[in-house]
Amino acid sequence: MEFINLVDTLNDNKLLLSLIYVLLSFIFAFIIDQVFIRVFRTVVKKSKTNIDDQIVEVLHKPLYFTILFFGLSISIKLLGPSELLMFYIDASFKTIIIFAWSTSIYKSFIILIEWLSRKTDSFNFIQLKTIPLFENLGKIVIFLLLIYFVMLSWGIDVTAWVASAGILSVVIGFAAKDTLGNLFAGIFIMADSPYKEGDYINLDTGERGFVRNIGIRSTRILTRDAVEITIPNSVIATSKIINESGGFSEQERIRITVDVAYGTKIDEAKHIMSQIALDSENVCKEPKPVVRFRTFGESGLTLQLLAWIEKPESRGRVIDELSTLIYESFNREKIEIPFPQRTVHIKNTDS
Repeated sequence: MEFINLVDTLNDNKLLLSLIYVLLSFIFAFIIDQVFIRVFRTVVKKSKTNIDDQIVEVLHKPLYFTILFFGLSISIKLLGPSELLMFYIDASFKTIIIFAWSTSIYKSFIILIEWLSRKTDSFNFIQLKTIPLFENLGKIVIFLLLIYFVMLSWGIDVTAWVASAGILSVVIGFAAKDTLGNLFAGIFIMADSPYKEGDYINLDTGERGFVRNIGIRSTRILTRDAVEITIPNSVIATSKIINESGGFSEQERIRITVDVAYGTKIDEAKHIMSQIALDSENVCKEPKPVVRFRTFGESGLTLQLLAWIEKPESRGRVIDELSTLIYESFNREKIEIPFPQRTVHIKNTDS
């Protein structure tokens, strides 16, 4: 009987009942928050990474405010405010909750992106240098969704806004198609990794050089003439690129072809060429350099020296060194390097 009287008293005193609902809202929000943290922490402890722990820490706050403001809204309704005032109060609470969830989702997104950037073996397109790009894209998407839901919470018709945004995006897309093309090409290059910074590559146009920087819009290459070339990523994405630093290692095989006169002792010429390569400090000892007898030419016998070098950028210098030594050794050993000769017969047609 006393309990029924207490309930009747509370129903008659709306202010007291409202205060009790406020108190219960704080208590219930705190309890749910603690249960959420404990349950999810128990679950995520089984994982091998700490990324889920960080996300749980970020997401429990908006959950707390969502439950709290829901209870506060009920407690205010018990006071019997006007519909207009209650609409503004509910819209304000919803706006705060939307901002809380948007902030937490953005923080979780950044945590996830930073974690993925460290797993370069699985997600090549997410790297330390591309984190600002994904951060900005995340900001834009989350901000647009925030504006959308805030407008809905205040009863604003967003249909016209969405239609205008669609038309505006098409216009911007046409106006900035080259920039967007370079942007997406840069992401695909980072994901596919046809080359990396420090690699020595050849371009379709004949330039060779080191990749200094792979940016979102362009790639920069430093040639052997110390000239930096900036190439839009959309151009590189559709070009044939020879990466001389690719493969299992940076070692590269060079070829030096030379003719010797008919009658030359092949074994002697081979020994001279292979010994020159073996004595050079710029030639790899493994794999060993070899000399091949390639073909019978019009003017002589074609021999080819095959040797490996450590770095592709030293190819020109090593070829120059070995070619010079081969020429000098052949002159010293009286091995003739033939050149094309023609015999012209003049026929006298006078009778």
